[in-house]
Amino acid sequence: MQKAVILLYLEKADIVIENPLRKIRTVNAPYPFPSVIRLSHYKRVPFKNVILSRKNILRRDGHRCQYCGGTSAPLTVDHIIPRARGGKDSWENLVTACLPCNNRKRDHTPERAGMTLKSVPRRPSRVSFIVQSAHAVEELWKPYLFMA
Repeated sequence: MQKAVILLYLEKADIVIENPLRKIRTVNAPYPFPSVIRLSHYKRVPFKNVILSRKNILRRDGHRCQYCGGTSAPLTVDHIIPRARGGKDSWENLVTACLPCNNRKRDHTPERAGMTLKSVPRRPSRVSFIVQSAHAVEELWKPYLFMA
């Protein structure tokens, strides 16, 4: 929201839809609260991939153990192919695991430990990751997010 207000102030964007329930109040006057804005000039910015981190692995997997499906804490990040066997830190090799499953698997592959994955780990797409991580999407935004 702060970035949107700055772009509006600098006249680099226009309000398409304002939130009628909220206002930005200043000492001098109230201003409309932007909900959807349109950039006046667009400068292409290179896409950024979703950063590989413990928090993002947990979010991608829905905070569920990928071996038993449990959600009980504590959850850890497990290497499918263990680092001791040459496994790398990558989206395709890291999954969420509960502590009992992680201890049971130890430094074995899932096949050797007699365990199966609930889903195949993949690199999340930027857009789907944003939509998935948003707890609630405002109704006003849905036509602009191709959700209507």
